[in-house]
Amino acid sequence: MTTPPPASVTRWDSVRSVTGALLRYRVMAYVVGVLLIVLIVVGVPLKYLTADGTDPQRLGEWITTYLGIAHGWLYMIFLVMAALLARKARFPVGFTVLVLVLGTVPFLSFYGERLATGRVRSTHPDLVIGPPTTLHS
Repeated sequence: MTTPPPASVTRWDSVRSVTGALLRYRVMAYVVGVLLIVLIVVGVPLKYLTADGTDPQRLGEWITTYLGIAHGWLYMIFLVMAALLARKARFPVGFTVLVLVLGTVPFLSFYGERLATGRVRSTHPDLVIGPPTTLHS
């Protein structure tokens, strides 16, 4: 029979696990969010609202083709990172679905990231993540 690890070791591993999952999720949320904005706000209008064969139209074609493919692959990684965070931070299923859906809408992906980060910080107050949010005099 094996002896379970001391509670302090288990707790520390849990904190590191949640912290790492949150960092990976946040990075992917920002990368995917920025690519989605460039794709939708810049690429699609240039491709479809400019004259065929012009430089802006070709740039829009390039953005929608190559950044669109990159965004698609990176979005799959984002989904995995969000699912891992949800599992490690013990998010309810409804909240997890909300965060995943918000990741599909330009600009709302950043809101979803803030919701997820806020929930992790409120439910795991022992985590040390980033700089302090208040200034001390």
